Parts: sequence; structure tokens; C-alpha cells
Amino acid sequence: MNRREFIKALGLGVATLTVPGCAKPTTRKPNFVIIFTDDQGYADVGCFGAEGFETPNLDRMAAEGAKFTDFYAAAPVCSPSRAALLTGCYPMRVSIPRVLFPRDKIGLNPDEVTIADMLKTRGYATCCIGKWHLGHLPEFLPTRQGFDYYFGLPYSNDMSPLPLIEGEETIELKPDQSQLTRRYTEKAVEFIKKNKDRPFFLYLPHTMPHVPLYVSDKFKGKSKGGLYGDVIMEIDWSVGQILETVKQFGIDEKTLVIFTSDNGPWLSKGAHGGSAKPLRGGKFATYEGGMREPCIMRWPGKIAAGTVCSEIATTMDFLPTFAKLAGAKVPTDRIIDGKDISALMTDPKAKTPYKAFFYYFERQLGAVRSGQWKLILERKREKKTIPAALYNLQEDIEETRDLSADHPDVVRRLTELAEKIREDIGDSVKGVTGKNVRPAGSV
Repeated sequence: MNRREFIKALGLGVATLTVPGCAKPTTRKPNFVIIFTDDQGYADVGCFGAEGFETPNLDRMAAEGAKFTDFYAAAPVCSPSRAALLTGCYPMRVSIPRVLFPRDKIGLNPDEVTIADMLKTRGYATCCIGKWHLGHLPEFLPTRQGFDYYFGLPYSNDMSPLPLIEGEETIELKPDQSQLTRRYTEKAVEFIKKNKDRPFFLYLPHTMPHVPLYVSDKFKGKSKGGLYGDVIMEIDWSVGQILETVKQFGIDEKTLVIFTSDNGPWLSKGAHGGSAKPLRGGKFATYEGGMREPCIMRWPGKIAAGTVCSEIATTMDFLPTFAKLAGAKVPTDRIIDGKDISALMTDPKAKTPYKAFFYYFERQLGAVRSGQWKLILERKREKKTIPAALYNLQEDIEETRDLSADHPDVVRRLTELAEKIREDIGDSVKGVTGKNVRPAGSV
């Protein structure tokens, strides 16, 4: 079954549930807002330990909701991370394992079922505002992937040419990047206002703080953290505008708002690269700093205020979780890697549904986590073999003490898990293709 057949089937299924003569369902389905930043580090939010700048709106969001301390992106770089969020799958499974560039003729396959596709079968208005980075050609734009409306950049802001797209039309070349965060926010607020009386899904992937950094005059020089701090403060302002808008229209308790980032900080950019402290590594790495992200979820009346979840969860979980909450169906004709984590949001005693989480960078399997244990797999660097290393993340979040010699049984168990995922979706280190990989879209 391809994407169109899936959506048609689900659409017919939904139609049979409609009661004749009833204009509106008796129970309002929840709204979903995902705010997704670019290259923001684990420590680049006040309540996660930010230094040099403040994030009062994000901190308030955490105080009124839940902070997830062990939350992961599915890749340490842009395009794969976004593919995983929207499809609920490891990037290798949907064949988007690397960053896409303007020269590429590929993108997320239109036959994949995205969160937006799925929610449209339940009558949701859908909107993507910001950085897309899953294919810049018309065949791969958000409007072909389940979104009613799109406004933003098709890829990273350091790439050229740099068009600003609305719908499928380029409306500006080389837009003033200092105004992007403001413009995205205004478009997001406009979308919420327009759809306040129906269920909606707003995906807001900010361009910032990916380098080159830009900020509006309103926030320039306002932080003690230099330009990077100024940029984060403007993003925090944007979050505040979203929260204020849902409250203004009385849909606060009907709206789940999630904030997180696509991968860790670009450490080689120095002061413009953010921080992942106390985690090891950053962008491009399968150490914790590359893929463990700050994550905050707020849903008044559903998520208890001031809670902290230290269970494993990932961006891949949004699709199955939203399906559960919206009464939608997860595709059954394909493998979905994400899990329903609605229990983690609402029950402080709930445990992660993950037996293992796998860290991939491009086509290379770098590590496996199961419970508190993380195994960095054997790898080669400059023709030298670097042996595997085992870390207890509960006691050593910095990944500094190799315990592999003390726990050979754990090494063996995690190695077996690695072998299974290699057979499933591949690993270039071992020269394995994987037997359950779906193709990317191509032109």
C-alpha cells in the first residue's frame, strides 16, 4: 500500500465514524505543536543549565509541564533527524541517512506517511513553518507530504541559493535572515488563530541557531552569551508567543506543545556553536552530546506541572503517540520504529517502551543504549581500530569511564542487539545493507 492508498483507506474509515447531522464531534481532538530548533545544544535552555542567557518562556513551559532528560534525536545531523521525526522511523529505514544539499535530486519519499498525512485523516489542519530540509524540489516539499501550508527555507541557511518559499513558490531570494524567527512566529500565530476552532498540527522547525547566526534588532546584544545567546533568547520569545496565543483563544488545555532540537551543538563553531554540557561531543557524533536533546512537553490538565521524565524517548515517538491521542491509525503495512510514549507524559511511574535505542551517523551504527548501559561500538579512524567501550549513563553521563572489561555480559548483550539492527536497516562499517529499508524519493 502506498501513501495515497493508505490515506484514502484511513479517510474512508474515519468517514464511517461520522454521525449524520452532527457538524462537530462531541470530543475535541488535541492540537499538536512541535517547536524544533536547529543545532541547539543540551545545555542551551535555562532549565537544562544554560549560561550567559535566559529562557524564561521555556523555563515556564517546563515548570508547567515536563522536562525529558533522556530524550533523543535519531541522528546527529539535520536531514536524517527531520525524516525520523516526521515518519517515526530511523533515517536508515527511509533512506535519508545524510544531509541533503541543493545539488541533490532526492528527498523524503512521497509514499512515506508523515505525521501530517496521518493527522489529516482525522480532520486536522496541518502547517509547516521554517526549515524543511527533506528535499527542495517540488515533489518533496511539505505540501506534498501532508501539510496544507508551508512557509520557510528548503534547507540550511548556509546553503546557496537560499530561497524563501510559500506553498511551493519562491517569494524571495536571500531573505533577511535577521527577520526569520520573527516572521516564522507571526505565521505560526496566524495559523493558530485561523484554526482555533478545529484540531491542528503546527510543525515549527526554526532555522536558528544553525550558523550563520542572525537575530533581530530587538534581541541583538541583549544576552551575556554573545550572538548565540541573543538568538536563543529570540527563539524563547517565539515560544512565549505560541503559548500566549493558545491561552488567548482558550485552547491551552487542548494543546500539546513540544520543544526540542534536531541534533547537538556545532562545537567547532566556538561561541556560535552552543553547549552540550555535561555531555560528551556534539553535532556529527554518536556520543550523547550529538543526539541527546533538551526536550520540554506542556499540556495543562494532562501533563503534571513540574515533572521530570528520565526514561528513554525519541523524536520518532511523536507519530505513534499523536496517533494514539488523536484516534488515528499508525500504518501497518510498514515498520514504524517509534513508540507510543503517552504514558511517559502522564504517568511519573511509567517506563520507557524501548528495549534498545540505536545511534546512527549517516550509514554507520555508532552505539547502542539499553537501560542505563551504552555501548560505543568498535570503529576505525585513520586506519586504526578503536575498541568498543561501555558506559553506565546513570553514573557517568559524560561517557568517561569504560566499563567493558567489568561487564562482558552487558557488552555481549548489546553487541547482539547491534547485530539485529544491522540485519534490519544496515551498517556501512560492517558492509551490511539491511533487509527492511525503504527507498528515498528521487527525480
